[in-house]
Amino acid sequence: MKKILKFLIPPKEWMFPGLIISGALVGLTIYAFIESKAVSYLSDDPATCVNCHVMTPQYATWKTSSHREWATCNDCHVPQDNFVKTYAFKAQDGFNHATAFLTRSEPEVIRMKEAGVEVVQDNCVRCHENQVTDARLAGMVENHKEQRTTRLCWSCHQEVPHGKANSLSTTKYYGKVPMEHQNTLPDWLKKITTKTNENK
Repeated sequence: MKKILKFLIPPKEWMFPGLIISGALVGLTIYAFIESKAVSYLSDDPATCVNCHVMTPQYATWKTSSHREWATCNDCHVPQDNFVKTYAFKAQDGFNHATAFLTRSEPEVIRMKEAGVEVVQDNCVRCHENQVTDARLAGMVENHKEQRTTRLCWSCHQEVPHGKANSLSTTKYYGKVPMEHQNTLPDWLKKITTKTNENK
């Protein structure tokens, strides 16, 4: 144990710079958490998805769909089996989204990954189980009885609930997003850009 502590604790001449670097890293981490509104991702509020501006069309189309009366983003896009699975999935998904956003590698057209496809399909069947398994409804659509829980629901129901909004260039939906979610600039950056524009 002493060897491990000796390895972890820097020599005296490095103690002060080590404390400064550690303090800076802790401060930057706290700042990033606050600025990215990280705590908001623990909630079920769909407006949280607009923290990342590339999700604005998806939020706007959900907001004008019938699903908004019954389901939040998490109801469809996060596993509902148990608490642990729900938050483990949210953490993994959040990390992937944050990484893509920070490295500017987010795709122009948003597509679900394989894990997301499985989760959404399970949630469709979970919520619509009565319609999916009701024998009286099975004969209404060809081959529906055999494939009613295995076929992807959106292979037929393609525009539920997001319509055709799958691109950053879908600007017509921005008008349907609450004003507080249209601009994702942090307050400190707004002040700088406002002052710069006033000085010109």
